[in-house]
Amino acid sequence: MFLKNKFHLSYCTNIHPGQDWNSTFNSIKKHVPGIKKRVAPNQPFGLGLRLSNKASEELNRGDAMSDFKQWLELNDVYVFTMNGFPYGNFHNERVKENVHTPDWTTKERLDYTQRLFNQLALLIPEGLHGGISTSPISYKHWFKTEDEKSTALKKGAEHMVVVAKQLYEIEQTTGKYLHLDIEPEPDGFLENTDEVLSFYSEYLLPTAKEILFKEFDLDSFEFEKLIKRYITICYDICHFSLAYEEPIETFKRLDSAGILVGKIQVSAALKIIFDKGRNDEIWSLLEKFNEPTYLHQVTEKIGESVTTYNDLPIILEKKQDAKELRAHFHVPIFLEKFGALFSTQDQIIKTLAYLKNKPISEHLEIETYTWDVLPEGLKQDLSSSIIREMEWLKDRI
Repeated sequence: MFLKNKFHLSYCTNIHPGQDWNSTFNSIKKHVPGIKKRVAPNQPFGLGLRLSNKASEELNRGDAMSDFKQWLELNDVYVFTMNGFPYGNFHNERVKENVHTPDWTTKERLDYTQRLFNQLALLIPEGLHGGISTSPISYKHWFKTEDEKSTALKKGAEHMVVVAKQLYEIEQTTGKYLHLDIEPEPDGFLENTDEVLSFYSEYLLPTAKEILFKEFDLDSFEFEKLIKRYITICYDICHFSLAYEEPIETFKRLDSAGILVGKIQVSAALKIIFDKGRNDEIWSLLEKFNEPTYLHQVTEKIGESVTTYNDLPIILEKKQDAKELRAHFHVPIFLEKFGALFSTQDQIIKTLAYLKNKPISEHLEIETYTWDVLPEGLKQDLSSSIIREMEWLKDRI
């Protein structure tokens, strides 16, 4: 939906099972009309579409695309953003670090992303721009040496430059502006602002000049601006809170570097503030968030540095003393605390306050994909939970 003449607001359909197109479309038909009726009864409803590789391939077959476009029109629903981070199945099986598989060093990731952009170009209404969020190149723990990591970053940059050229050509031929939104997260190659800035300056821009510069009649400044137009950042509030970064500082640094924010994913992490009188209760409650499907990195800030533990069981086994920990477990955005645990909801509120004065992105996508694995006491009817999150966000915009 479109809010205050500034923002397109939706939720990401990675909440629903979607291993193939049939299951994806069935989930959309089951949930979206009822959600729209509650939160946007008298206006078009924007959708954050997630397609697995298999679902994307199947959407290109037969009448699937025309049937989907017809359904969107009949139900007053439009697609303005997509999630291209998880390539395979995202529910009911172990995902963990495999959410990065295949990574940006592979042709499989490139082919998948390019197919998604061709599909988004067909789906997005005239006059709107659209983005697809994606993995931050790869997963750090798969690479043993700095040379291996550097080689992977260079290859990832090469593939992203191919996408940038595709998006330029799409805009030239159709007038539709689309952008690839890189989504930093803990233990990804890009997990904080420093690493984003380094990737652009050391890999993406030099690689783009090697591959594309001679094809464009532009000076270096305009060429750099062109690349940054098509390769942008997905600011996932949960992920940046895990880096202990304040939104206003991150946005200022990205702006100074000329890096655009293509999409803001509205999400909250778990915040664990220790209290000697309640530590046993805190650890016991935290155990309830230990589940086998998703990767739940835990971060701790000591001085000016942030330490990342690559999954929740590491912390639960050690139970070491700490003042505060933050866990990569997407909890409902309307949740400020859960028993003795807190959330990083305050980071959402700070982000929204910034957007009121400087709307750096029009795209807001709620991404609480963990409803199936939340502890008892937080699980409710899925559609009702999505509606509650969207109403909470609408009230604060």
